[in-house]
Amino acid sequence: MMSFRPLRSFLSELWQDKAAAIGFAVMVLIVLMAVFAPVLAPEDPATQSLLQRLKPPVWDARGSWDHLLGTDNLGRDVLSRIIWGARTTLTIGIVTCVIAAMIGTTLGLWAGFMGGRTDSVLMRLVDIQVSFPGILLILLVVGVLGPGVWTLIAVLSVTNWMVYARLVRGIVSSTRQMPYVEAAEVIGCRPSRVIFVHLLPNLVSPLLTLLILEFTNIVLAEAAVSFLGFGVQPPDTSWGLDVASGRDYLFIAWWLVTFPGLAIVVTVLSINLFANWLRVTSDPEEREKRFARTIAAKRRRRRAT
Repeated sequence: MMSFRPLRSFLSELWQDKAAAIGFAVMVLIVLMAVFAPVLAPEDPATQSLLQRLKPPVWDARGSWDHLLGTDNLGRDVLSRIIWGARTTLTIGIVTCVIAAMIGTTLGLWAGFMGGRTDSVLMRLVDIQVSFPGILLILLVVGVLGPGVWTLIAVLSVTNWMVYARLVRGIVSSTRQMPYVEAAEVIGCRPSRVIFVHLLPNLVSPLLTLLILEFTNIVLAEAAVSFLGFGVQPPDTSWGLDVASGRDYLFIAWWLVTFPGLAIVVTVLSINLFANWLRVTSDPEEREKRFARTIAAKRRRRRAT
């Protein structure tokens, strides 16, 4: 029988940080919205109706309940496009982060464990790639290969693996000299066993926190590239593409830019709030400090009463 005790413990600890709890709840709602987009979206996001173009939101005097957040310049329902855009934006963010983390973790483990010339060569490769402006490199590659969702995922993955490599390499280099790692090598453990059994478990917590934080950067990068016309292409939709499509109508149809922009802001803010809590929770030293502050606050309240 499945036990829900770990889930209850997680939620109980999360609820102690109200901001992180709200951020986590908003994240879950956005993910559910993306997963169930075909059910939740009131209309097909690509359906056009020039007779309904530039309709304002429902609370405006000219608004209609048929289009709660209004319509765009082609008569497409803004709410439906935001719901479907969540699926595209989250897919790009999640897939990109996973691929970049796999590349960076593999190279970081190799560099940190091998050391010497291998470490120097790989870290110089990281330095060289970091020196290139990220958005400029993305635009150049996408401009050559052609825009599209999977092209964008591939380019963002290749241009974001360095941060994972640096983090992993630093942790492995410091952990490499620990007594339990040296003992494993002395008794004859193969390098693969030392890496995956003794070194990799130390990376789970910092990698998970970094993965969540980098997700926000990917979301913003996708929005920027799509805004410039090199990312997601019609008839597909994403929040960045919707902002780009509405910029020419900013002063006569403010809702075309406002609602997709708010979706990006709320998503990024929610992830950052949750990631900050996760970073503190997964760090033993930070947990001890937070526990000490909690005990001190309880004692002060007792003395005050």
